[in-house]
Amino acid sequence: MWDAKTYDRVADPQEAWAREIIARSGITASDHVLDAGCGSGRVTELLLALTPDVVGVDADAAMVDLARQRLGERVRVEHQSLLDLSLTESFDVIFSCAVFHWITDHQRLFERLHAHLKPGGRLVAQCGGHGNIARVLEVVGERPGTWLYATPEDTERRLRDAGFTQIKTWLEPKPTVPSDMVAFVETVILHGMPTEEARPLAEKAAAELDSLAYVRLNLDATA
Repeated sequence: MWDAKTYDRVADPQEAWAREIIARSGITASDHVLDAGCGSGRVTELLLALTPDVVGVDADAAMVDLARQRLGERVRVEHQSLLDLSLTESFDVIFSCAVFHWITDHQRLFERLHAHLKPGGRLVAQCGGHGNIARVLEVVGERPGTWLYATPEDTERRLRDAGFTQIKTWLEPKPTVPSDMVAFVETVILHGMPTEEARPLAEKAAAELDSLAYVRLNLDATA
């Protein structure tokens, strides 16, 4: 389970990335939008500035609780894994920021998302991509099986195999300096690691690194 409150406090970089995705999303007031991996609801709240018709979904119970507290009656927040996504409705747009790299089966992920889009509906997303936080992982140690930092080429192929068309995928370097480097590394990058192990590694990263070499994978595709 995530430390949802700390994540919410340190997630300024994720919000900044989300604002860039929103700017290219083309979401209008009439669109029915799914925030796939809504986390604490910070970004979901930004989507509400574009359309009142937003549904959030997240696999983590603590994140869902915090999102429901923040969003109240304005947004329905479902507790579901994206790999087993099963909603009774279809969407005009599925939006996602900083989520997909936590899911290692991208083929099944894209198939489930495609199944929840209306014909002609759009997937607009960004996640960690090939080469993401490579220097950080040299400092704190690799964690095989934790992430999938995919290439644009592999992602395009998987999207096409899932039924998407008009696909565009590209990498974008995003050097990032969190306001609280230790808390950010411990909470986000070392998520799932026991505190007694994560804290010394986070402090080591903060001492050795001036910034975090994020590489973002952007995805735009049509169902």
